[in-house]
Amino acid sequence: MGNIGDLIKDNSYVGRGVVIGESENGKNAVFAYFIMGRSENSRNRIFKDRGEEVTIYPFDESKVEDPSLIIYSPVRRAGNSVIVTNGDQTDTVYDFLMKGKTFEEALETRCFEPDAPNFTPRISGVLDFKDKGFTYKMSILKSADEKGSACNRYTFSYSPLAGVGHFIHTYNCDGNPIPTFTGEPERVKIPDDIEEFFSDLWNNLNEQNKISLYVRYTDLASGKTQAKMINKNK
Repeated sequence: MGNIGDLIKDNSYVGRGVVIGESENGKNAVFAYFIMGRSENSRNRIFKDRGEEVTIYPFDESKVEDPSLIIYSPVRRAGNSVIVTNGDQTDTVYDFLMKGKTFEEALETRCFEPDAPNFTPRISGVLDFKDKGFTYKMSILKSADEKGSACNRYTFSYSPLAGVGHFIHTYNCDGNPIPTFTGEPERVKIPDDIEEFFSDLWNNLNEQNKISLYVRYTDLASGKTQAKMINKNK
């Protein structure tokens, strides 16, 4: 288990990424979401913080080519749960949770993105808060083969450990087509200081391809949140 910066610093393209875990002192539930992009359409985006919700908008609306897979809300709250994903499956999970159904049931209705030949995986996470504590799950939906013939669904369920987080991202590295993420979410250290974690992530994402980053720490005793966000486009 190492710093997240060490995992990404020499990788030009990990795509979109979700990190969830608990701070080293055991006081905070932590998550992060970032996006990267290679095309002008993908890079033409910014995050907007709406309090409990984060939404992606075009930076320059005149340059939008296809909004269908790049404009969505990556972060939403549903009751005592916080959802974080890399696509409009955020809304699917939200709708299911609000009806008393499960994270897994929601994602059974979705699959990878229809962007052949990459077939970008849909990565998702949910933090469930209860009794001044939390648990979390992560998921990846990805193509079973290079033709997009079928969807494989994987879910990982965690009880938090102080100082431990899990990191899942859409791609292993750059390529053509881009190699899909494989294996279990990677274990990473979660420091107590949001500034340290935020900087470690942002400063080590590839400078050319990084676009936006959002990090939130939630105090488990009080429920108060602290968030940091940055957009490369300004």
